[in-house]
Amino acid sequence: MTSSTDSLDLDAASSALDVRLAARRGALTGHTSGLAAAFVQGNLAILPASLADDFRRYCELNPKACPLLGVGEPGDPRLTALGADLDLRSDVPRYRVWRDGELVDQPTDVSRWWRDDLVAFVIGCSFSFEHALLAEGIPLRHVAQGRNVAMYRTNLETQPAGVFRGPTVVSMRPLNAADAIRAIQITSRLPQVHGAPLHLGDPARIGILDIDRPDYGDPIDIRDGELPVFWACGVTPQAAIATARPPFCITHAPGCMLVTDLLNRDLLNHDLIAA
Repeated sequence: MTSSTDSLDLDAASSALDVRLAARRGALTGHTSGLAAAFVQGNLAILPASLADDFRRYCELNPKACPLLGVGEPGDPRLTALGADLDLRSDVPRYRVWRDGELVDQPTDVSRWWRDDLVAFVIGCSFSFEHALLAEGIPLRHVAQGRNVAMYRTNLETQPAGVFRGPTVVSMRPLNAADAIRAIQITSRLPQVHGAPLHLGDPARIGILDIDRPDYGDPIDIRDGELPVFWACGVTPQAAIATARPPFCITHAPGCMLVTDLLNRDLLNHDLIAA
């Protein structure tokens, strides 16, 4: 899902609050890649409190795909440790609402779905390590083209916890060999936003049969002399939720992230934030 941000006056230099406010008023409804580049972006999963312990354990067992940045209190939509003016019900450009594992709505605001027993989890996102790659002069084609990153389900199974299990989802960026080596070095120092790649090269080795047809996001051309480089992706919990089929759940739509007030430059020293 993509949308132009040209009329919104949002770009890499925007503040996190600018992006959240644009989402809150319904002006930004598409992906957040390339926006507010200095700030940490996060994936969102919101579950009933009865499932929160299992889901937290699932994230702890699968830290590359599900690196926790913040965990809320039951019923609290304002995870203030991630942003002073932040409302989890409205500040993501687009959400997905699930019942019994089935997608029932894709709203831009989930206030009408909010309940007092819901616990929010914010999980590190690869859009944050992209800032570090771009700062080092490593080109990212989907950012340059204004597209969402390509994401794929793989045959790499996650470690289960309670009802949560399923495949690792990866995001892919095509890079030449020199840039791929440098990208591995850079992202290995950022474990809270997925760390080093899981795989590079032949996509079939991780169960991706058609690189031109991503399961989520937009297809991205791989040019002569480039390697597809695959990082663990924060859409992985959505695959686990689809397998678990909880009675109710809210997630972000792929590519539509929560932009926090945390700074990417602080990630190396940043510990889990618990509300």
